[in-house]
Amino acid sequence: MASGGLESKIVEEKSEQEKPVNREKTCPLLLRVFCNTGRHNSILQYSAGSVPGNELQIYTWMDATLRELSSLVKEVNPDAKRKGTTLHFALVSPDPTRPNSHLRARDLGATISGHKGPDDSKTLAQLKFRIGDFLDIGIFPPSETMGMDRMDRVGMERSMPDRLGMERGNMDRRQNRRGRPF
Repeated sequence: MASGGLESKIVEEKSEQEKPVNREKTCPLLLRVFCNTGRHNSILQYSAGSVPGNELQIYTWMDATLRELSSLVKEVNPDAKRKGTTLHFALVSPDPTRPNSHLRARDLGATISGHKGPDDSKTLAQLKFRIGDFLDIGIFPPSETMGMDRMDRVGMERSMPDRLGMERGNMDRRQNRRGRPF
């Protein structure tokens, strides 16, 4: 009988996430987005109550997809419009395991201008976005991604701390593949 209750709960959570948002009746949220060409913003730029200066404010809903957010960024950022440009998304949020306003960055996925990808249909709700979190977008033009395999182009989790220049809130002193410090 206990397992029947567990199955019921899982079904309920799944159906809640699949409910579409009625955008005519639901008030949008303010999504604070920070874009940077060629790299992500450093996690240190988000510390002590400050944020990077390259802010883009978007009013949207929890069912907004990464593809939809990419198209909004492309409207205002000419660097993101070129075909083949990769927009790599990261979520910057308070670290629940560390007190005193420590922030952490988490890889969300990537979209590629002019191409369909596996992360295009991910929604903010599916990615566990919470109101108050920041979205950090690294814009990588096609010339910067030439010669890299697809996993590097879309910025998988293993490379996320390196691209943000941090490791659990501290500067990462390691070097990249070419022997240069991050």
